[in-house]
Amino acid sequence: MSQQNLFYLLALLRIEGVGDIMAKKLLTHFGTAENVLKAKSHQLASIDGVGAVLLKNFKDKSIFDKAQSELDYVQKNNIDILTFQDEKYPERLKHCIDGPVLVFSAGNIDLKHRKIISIVGTRQITSYGTEFCRKLIEDLVPLNPIIVSGFAYGVDIVAHQLAMEHNLQTIGVLAHGLNQIYPKTHKKYMSKMEQNGGFMTEFWSTSNPDKENFVRRNRIVAGMSEATIVIESADKGGSLITANMANDYNREVFAVPGRVTDKYSQGCNNLIKTQKANVLTSAADLIYNLNWDILKETKAVQKQLFVTLDDDEQKVYDYLLKTGKELMDIIALNCDFPIYRISGLLLNMELKGVIRPLPGKMFEAI
Repeated sequence: MSQQNLFYLLALLRIEGVGDIMAKKLLTHFGTAENVLKAKSHQLASIDGVGAVLLKNFKDKSIFDKAQSELDYVQKNNIDILTFQDEKYPERLKHCIDGPVLVFSAGNIDLKHRKIISIVGTRQITSYGTEFCRKLIEDLVPLNPIIVSGFAYGVDIVAHQLAMEHNLQTIGVLAHGLNQIYPKTHKKYMSKMEQNGGFMTEFWSTSNPDKENFVRRNRIVAGMSEATIVIESADKGGSLITANMANDYNREVFAVPGRVTDKYSQGCNNLIKTQKANVLTSAADLIYNLNWDILKETKAVQKQLFVTLDDDEQKVYDYLLKTGKELMDIIALNCDFPIYRISGLLLNMELKGVIRPLPGKMFEAI
């Protein structure tokens, strides 16, 4: 989009009462933001939802100074502006009726033809949640997904850190402008985040991390992702709002189950109990439900001459060599592993190319 068109679009969005839905409606009717701002009052009044108050707000000339100020800031700081009509705008977010008209982005973000998942949860993450998140991301590495979260304390920053450790692209969706970072203690992660991923926000440089902004932020986290994963949550919290938004957008939602006595598993357990989320016990559950093609992905990876198996994987592999194809439950029983453990082992071995899945939850050694 040209600088002139961006200028008029920014000005349009500064009109009080013009939100994302109204802006899209006006742009669809008039074609460009410039045409909207130059339209006659009777032309604007013909649009459903444009009343006397909004027509009066269209006469506010201060919107142009505000638009120019933001455009100057964006240009000075090498910030990208993606509009909902741009090719680089998050594809899934385009299909959300209340998705932002534009987002500001910084870093090296590449969303084209990629698997995108959001990982959210409590700010008071426990060791259980941390270890589950670690194992989940480790197992997903061969599929090279983009990890999206809100860059907050707890589950968010753990997910970002683990993604960076494994060189996965990770995106922090912020509840404020790109002129600051919240919480300030996370500023030390910014440089590395921007090397492979970065930050996105719909908020201008004049915006602060106000409470209501976090709820608006959550719809971007949910809307741009193929699936939303709730690692841990109390019975109330922002991550549950994100999960509900994901459901409203017809996205897949997953929740990690926990003990009924654990405070930060109550939200996840309730999502599962009310059938608002799929049970997530390992990466295998995610891959199966999203119908991701593991074999196709692994074919793109150069085959190793020698595959290293840990002791548990070797035990399963030896068993399958001896017995041939076998049901997952029988493998777990005879190898003395719980189901949640065997599913993770089988996934790892499948990614390493030493076993393959068969219909009916059966596996065989290659």
